[in-house]
Amino acid sequence: MKRIVLFLITNIAVMVVLSITLSILGVDRFMSAQGLDVGMLLAFSAVVGFVGSFFSLLISKPMAKWSTGAQVIDGSEGTTQFWLVQTVKTLAERANIGMPEVAMYEGEPNAFATGAFKNSSLVAVSTGLLNSMSREEVEAVLGHEIAHVANGDMVTLTLIQGVVNTFVVFLARVVGYFVDKVVFKTERGVGMGYYITVIVCEIVFGILASIIVAWFSRQREFRADAGSANLLGSPQPMMAALARLGGLEPGALPQSFKASGIADKPGFMALFSTHPPLEERIAALQSRK
Repeated sequence: MKRIVLFLITNIAVMVVLSITLSILGVDRFMSAQGLDVGMLLAFSAVVGFVGSFFSLLISKPMAKWSTGAQVIDGSEGTTQFWLVQTVKTLAERANIGMPEVAMYEGEPNAFATGAFKNSSLVAVSTGLLNSMSREEVEAVLGHEIAHVANGDMVTLTLIQGVVNTFVVFLARVVGYFVDKVVFKTERGVGMGYYITVIVCEIVFGILASIIVAWFSRQREFRADAGSANLLGSPQPMMAALARLGGLEPGALPQSFKASGIADKPGFMALFSTHPPLEERIAALQSRK
């Protein structure tokens, strides 16, 4: 809750600064003269930008279970499940967070954590991960996911997404209104120039926003790797897990949970990758020795 409050205060301050900047530049006066209330547009943009992101976060656990077919376990299903639940419990206690739900799903090697609250999260691992890694390596991956929860990464990423969504909605409409009035010379209301410009700008600004969100996601992966090393008392298990994963085919996750997994394939679209290259993550852990 503290993270959310501080982040919201920060972003309110950002919007206030933006409003003042627009006032100094005279943009708000121009828009007001054309019949556009910049303050109302900014408020509308914030609502649109944040509501979708927060709603996605609130339903993230049931959506994760549904989309991956993950089944929650309590440890009574077998020795592997018992070890998995007890390991997550131990790591959660070390991280000083509530016990997450633990789930397994059928698929190639991957794992993810999700949930709106630190003390009510979900950690899920695939059967492929369990079958292809040693228990020490799996424990390191679980430590990585627990670190995500302890760091509040799901909430922070949602807030970042909300902020960039707000700016995309706001700036697209400001540019659309400007083009419609200055270029297309629409005198009353808004014309086709406005709608076309808004659509184009939302696509372009949305792409740029995705780069920002992906960059942040990559930084949190380094922090989660470091968190795993702290929880296990050594970076070696996480380094071994990443090295092992480098020789495997990472399992695909649904697009909405891709940033929550342990790895993905950057390819030629590295700017849009939610995870850094495995080699960089291993090198970062090596520097901690």
